[in-house]
Amino acid sequence: MGAACAERLAASVDVLLLVDRDLDLVTDTAGRLAGTTGARVEPHALDVTDVAEVARLADHVADLGRLRYCVHAAGVSPAMADWRSILAVDLAGTAVVVEGLRRNVTSGTVFVCFASMAPQLDPSAPNPVAEAVLGEPLAVDLVTRLRAAVGDTLEDPGMAYVWAKRGVIQLVRREAVAFGRAGARICSVSPGIIDTPMGREEIAARPVNDMLLQMTPLGRHGSADEVAAAVMFLLSDEASYVNGADLLVDGGTVAAIRR
Repeated sequence: MGAACAERLAASVDVLLLVDRDLDLVTDTAGRLAGTTGARVEPHALDVTDVAEVARLADHVADLGRLRYCVHAAGVSPAMADWRSILAVDLAGTAVVVEGLRRNVTSGTVFVCFASMAPQLDPSAPNPVAEAVLGEPLAVDLVTRLRAAVGDTLEDPGMAYVWAKRGVIQLVRREAVAFGRAGARICSVSPGIIDTPMGREEIAARPVNDMLLQMTPLGRHGSADEVAAAVMFLLSDEASYVNGADLLVDGGTVAAIRR
């Protein structure tokens, strides 16, 4: 999905920074895009959980000029990682990126962070203590405090994913205040069952995902490009009054489950 966003963004910027933990992957993607756009495309290897690495990225962004867009799609799914890693990458990593690039935010800057439909499918009762913990995603004891608030169910990677993505949506809502006062915007997008390598891995590993796909009213997977189209809308001037919102791109899955 990040690559699909990059393909669409390439025509909108002078310099496109592609950032991924896998240098070979991001270099291949940069090479492919470089031949299709007039933008300079730069690959960068980076771990979003590393504060120092993100700070160096922010320095480089400042050297290049004005930060127009930031699409933060990095994440791991329940089939890919344990519960601690999911919280570290999907929630804390998002907070590290937003905080690290904050000094690059100017009037007109737009961020879109990737959340998920998963929190909207969680039938659990409200947990105000856990919600308060999510409000401090950069706290060194985040995992310990959230485990104490949620209980041992958090150790299930699927539940950790739900809480991590719920935290992303909350983060975007909080940051919308500061961003808006700077003339900038930040939103999130919540994909449903999307046909990507990660999505296929999840369906193979977790039968519940196949069940969700079967219940999707549109009767099919979403595509990475369909998610990228939604992201581009949020980035565009057509969404100039949309700030702090989460856009659900799920083919109606959440609506069907709730009904």
